Amino acid sequence: MKLAFIIDPIHQLDPCHDTSVALMEAAQILGHEVWITQANLLNVLDSKAWAVLQQVELVPVELVEKRWVAANPWYQLSSSVLTPLESMDAVFMRTDPPVNDSYLYATYILDYIDQNKTLVINSPNGIRSANEKMYALQFTECIPETIVSADKQVIRQFVEAKGATVLKPLGNKAGEGILFLQSGDRNFNSIVELSTLQGRVPVMVQNYLPAAKEGDKRIILLNGEPIGALNRLSSGSDFRNNMATGGTVAPTEITPREMEICTLVADKLRQDGLIFVGIDVIGGYLTEVNVTSPTGIREIDRLDGTLLGHQVIQWLEESLKIN
Repeated sequence: MKLAFIIDPIHQLDPCHDTSVALMEAAQILGHEVWITQANLLNVLDSKAWAVLQQVELVPVELVEKRWVAANPWYQLSSSVLTPLESMDAVFMRTDPPVNDSYLYATYILDYIDQNKTLVINSPNGIRSANEKMYALQFTECIPETIVSADKQVIRQFVEAKGATVLKPLGNKAGEGILFLQSGDRNFNSIVELSTLQGRVPVMVQNYLPAAKEGDKRIILLNGEPIGALNRLSSGSDFRNNMATGGTVAPTEITPREMEICTLVADKLRQDGLIFVGIDVIGGYLTEVNVTSPTGIREIDRLDGTLLGHQVIQWLEESLKIN
């Protein structure tokens, strides 16, 4: 297969952490061509999506004393070539959020790929439809009590009723801008004004889940099926469990309740073309559905001895019937 990955600049990626690198390595090891590009290098020419692509050769990371070790340098690039994306068997959209104008324009360009010829993971329309905070709201059986509002009084009433809440900007990633908000907080007005840009932008406010102290579980779903999970724990100096905020990771198992959540979301994910997804679960509640560039593969493989990237590429081989 020929696979294209739309990523952030490759020199900015961490081969020991980034799931995009794990997927590209797996594809290379399994005998496929790996090409990379960036969102700003996408084009529409003659009503088809094109990209400036470079083939990449990777030096796979090695597990040494329970930690990943990368070579230096860990990749080598070919010359750039302007290529129709339909010449690829699959295209992985792996640009990190925020989902801003630039990100959305990239998804519009990807709409000009005929998915009967080239599979796009995840679907451009699915990405646009699935704000990573808002998407979970449709699964009312398994989310914590939640509101979305820019209205200070509406937010105040919810916080006063719940006592302890978590405020989340709708467009950020990796725990950025998430705030713990309590009833009676003397900074309430300032927090809400700053987070909503003076009432112009809605935010999500959720009932605080005390189980967050025991971790925030990331479950990786492939075409709706769970293939691995890890537990993220806060550093102790921060209530957030995100790895990007200094949190640590620990091995975990998927509980019956979490399997129930996976089953609840699976059909909708498949319907929306969301093939590679990371859901976040705290205390048996679904809190987020990550569809842009979900991560966690490196950590799960290190903790559990798995090869999740290989599973993804093998699923793709089977789905496209290409060996």
